[in-house]
Amino acid sequence: MKRIGFVQCKPVLGRPDENRDMIAASLDGLDADLLVLPELVFSGYCMVNRQSVRESAESPDDSPSVRMLTTLCKAGNYHVTAGFAEKSGDKLYNSAVLVGPEGLVGVYRKIHLFGFEAELFDPGPDPPAVYDIGGLKVGMMVCFDWFFPETARLLALAGADVIAHPSNLVLDWCQKSMITRCLENNLFAVTANRYGSESREGKELTFTGGSQITAPRGVVLSSAPADGDKAVIVEINPGEARDKSLAGGNHLLGDRRVELYGGLL
Repeated sequence: MKRIGFVQCKPVLGRPDENRDMIAASLDGLDADLLVLPELVFSGYCMVNRQSVRESAESPDDSPSVRMLTTLCKAGNYHVTAGFAEKSGDKLYNSAVLVGPEGLVGVYRKIHLFGFEAELFDPGPDPPAVYDIGGLKVGMMVCFDWFFPETARLLALAGADVIAHPSNLVLDWCQKSMITRCLENNLFAVTANRYGSESREGKELTFTGGSQITAPRGVVLSSAPADGDKAVIVEINPGEARDKSLAGGNHLLGDRRVELYGGLL
């Protein structure tokens, strides 16, 4: 059995030191194997241009945020996935990092950019990968990736038990759709959303909260309210995600007719 959970919180735009302090306080004393934080949780979301992103972005290999998470993971003996503004040479990515007691485990760069994000970030060039953290196989996607079923299916095909899903959702569609994503791929997902609001160029964005843990067969194990700080941890059996058999002798992945799917490209 493994323990997975989310931390719903409200980052402050352009205040990485303040946000790191908030994250440290939010994670203090939690008992889990995997915790998921929202998208861009260190920087805030509504940055106005690429220069403002560059000023907030960090290299995962030399990052005060990753170092802080490593310290917290050592103390709590857990792993954390957190949204992260990443710089790599001239590129800027809306990323997620997976960090454990030994430091950085992996980085995922968001492949489906939402709205004005395309003005700020480069789209991720690689499909999502799966990482084994002590017998729990974890894949990452970021926010709007949920809208594209191919993202979750790639992670299922790669053997993910759970999708860690940092988000800054401004619509209330995702939480409903994650029920379907977990049903059609028979895996767990932790959607960690933020709450509150931010303004960009005179337009206010309000985030919908409602962080959610979803299980195989589309069962919602826990969800947060639309507003307010909330940490939830549940116990899961990863074996439920690894059994892709269906009633009637079918197999969720093995019965795909991939030779007919060329039209999807």
